[in-house]
Amino acid sequence: MAVIGIDLGTTNSLATVWKDGKSVLIPNSFNEYLTPSAVGFDDDGELLIGKIAKERLISHPNKTAASFKCFMGTGKKIKIDGREFSAAELSSFILRQLKQDAETFLGETVEEAIISVPAYFNDNGRSAVKLAGELAGLKVERIVNEPSAAALAYRMSDDSSDTYLVFDFGGGTLDVSVVDIFDSVIEIIAVAGDNHLGGDDFNLAIAKFFCTQNGLDFEMLEPEQRAIILKQSEQCKISLSSNSRVGMMASIDGRDYSLVFDNNTLLKAAALIFDRIKAPIVKALNDAEMTVKDISDVILVGGSSRMPLVQKYLEALFKREIKCSVSPDTAVALGVGVVTGVKSRNADIKDVVLTDICPFTLGIDNYNDEDPYRPLFFPLIERNTTLPASVEHDFCTSVDKQKKITISIAQGEKYYFDSNLKLGEISVSVPPAPAGREGVTVRLTYDINGILQVDVTRIGTNKTKSKTIISNNTLSDEEIRKKLAELEKLKIHPRNNDEVKYLNARAQRLFEESKADTRALIRSRLQYFNSVVESQNLRKIREASVNFSKFLDIIDYTDNDPFYGIEEEDYD
Repeated sequence: MAVIGIDLGTTNSLATVWKDGKSVLIPNSFNEYLTPSAVGFDDDGELLIGKIAKERLISHPNKTAASFKCFMGTGKKIKIDGREFSAAELSSFILRQLKQDAETFLGETVEEAIISVPAYFNDNGRSAVKLAGELAGLKVERIVNEPSAAALAYRMSDDSSDTYLVFDFGGGTLDVSVVDIFDSVIEIIAVAGDNHLGGDDFNLAIAKFFCTQNGLDFEMLEPEQRAIILKQSEQCKISLSSNSRVGMMASIDGRDYSLVFDNNTLLKAAALIFDRIKAPIVKALNDAEMTVKDISDVILVGGSSRMPLVQKYLEALFKREIKCSVSPDTAVALGVGVVTGVKSRNADIKDVVLTDICPFTLGIDNYNDEDPYRPLFFPLIERNTTLPASVEHDFCTSVDKQKKITISIAQGEKYYFDSNLKLGEISVSVPPAPAGREGVTVRLTYDINGILQVDVTRIGTNKTKSKTIISNNTLSDEEIRKKLAELEKLKIHPRNNDEVKYLNARAQRLFEESKADTRALIRSRLQYFNSVVESQNLRKIREASVNFSKFLDIIDYTDNDPFYGIEEEDYD
């Protein structure tokens, strides 16, 4: 049974496998590598995953969800079609689809996966990813930091040894990592990031700027209207990657609104985003005790890093040209694919060593003389420590006649213990004695798979009490069985209907975005297409699908761009 690698992204997700001596991308049912991280339900209650669901974000915003990766491990519920789901449950649908695509591609059962996560995901976020894998029917023993995977993919394409900065800018998260590559060893030196910053923020900034310039209040618009403007904003952002000026248009309540964007306009609309981009870069370099001069190259990862304005900003910061030897869209997935080969002890890459680090400091509560009711945070394993790591420290009783010592463990960087993320606690009985007389040795051991072992040994007796910390986000075996039974009840449409459902969803989206004459044309062509589908003649359906797709391409690129056909020099 094969082990696959998965890049579970905010915007798109990919699956890979180590095959024939290299990391290979796995195509989905559309013969594409990128599967949109979107989930929804159609009017019959069938579950829609990926490309089809993404097309319905505008036409059916209350029945569709995307960008839910940002809420992994937060406990937030996302409402779709009157039902509530956690981010882990929605992510499990994406993982299950990738698992099915992999089994179709490989012709064998897939039961295990290695999944990448943002380096700045805390324990709850990582546990949520593992839970999503379990709900998808996948065993997930190994979680890999996305920058580590990207550096590994880069190393496979360029065998030079040096120090790099991995700039991983996706749809909803930003990870910055300083990575040292020497021979076959890839070592992460420092990480920093923002779990709530990505390409979606550019979409929102463009949408709000568009509304402001047109006298609209974005927050007061109906959900369907906001979805339309956000979709146009995303298309505007993408178009600016290959065009110096782009016209954006949206129809609200029968009235057309438009605005011309160039990179200067985008910079004005998204000025605050660039300030947020700089902060984790500075933090990662400071933690690594390096300057921009110590970085030999910048590795771009994530679809949002392809934006020319983002690249120009990085070139200004690092005072050098930024190059892309590996596609930002697939770098993480290809790297995770390499990790699957390493895990399988494949002879082609058995010498590759991939290290990871602890993204947040791990420590315990410590008595606060100034405020006994608010303990301080005492760090044991500092952030950016190479894993696996094991650190111990002695602690003693703080009050007279104390009968037990309770050690609480947390993850974070804050001064006070309760300002950090509490992971668990463990208690050890001690004989009553004057303060400071009795004590324990606390050892924290954190491995590369994110498993935290706590050992508390009473000094003088050598009696040890141990505990493996389990995140509050983890469900019991019984709870997982119940949740799986609930999710199995959801109807999932057959794979062979994907193309038909996608074209219908796309046509409906374009119908809502277009004007009267074009709407009538779309309606007639959609009705004809569905009549061919009803004939159940596979040859005719394939032919009609190709023709209908070409027709929709024309509508997408002409009717919704008020500047289509105008040469660039005509703007001047």
